[in-house]
Amino acid sequence: MDASRIRALGAFADLPLTELDELAAVMNDVEVAAGVKLVTADDVGHYIYFVEVGEADVLTDDGTVAETLGPGDAFGEIAILVTGERTATVIARTPMSLLSLFDPDFQRIRPRVPEFERSISRLGSERLSQ
Repeated sequence: MDASRIRALGAFADLPLTELDELAAVMNDVEVAAGVKLVTADDVGHYIYFVEVGEADVLTDDGTVAETLGPGDAFGEIAILVTGERTATVIARTPMSLLSLFDPDFQRIRPRVPEFERSISRLGSERLSQ
């Protein structure tokens, strides 16, 4: 994977090139069709996802749409960094292209990507406070 794809995700545009290269070496492409359930609340979470193309709905416990995610957004960080479990259900609204980061890969490179970790930690903290 090319680091420029990660840089194109707005939240990571200012990451040092060394961190972008570390991430590019372990991230994978994921293509999903509209209607696919990407994550389910209370399941164990093993991936952080980054939206390149498409939209996904974040559902509340009663199934209403709390938020719509689009290009540049991420989800799954709370399970990886804090709880170990998904805090919401996310369903693809449209066909999507995602980048995924597997938790064991993240843990392996974690010491070498401090700015990335700060960025996703900030995102997770904001979501938990809502």
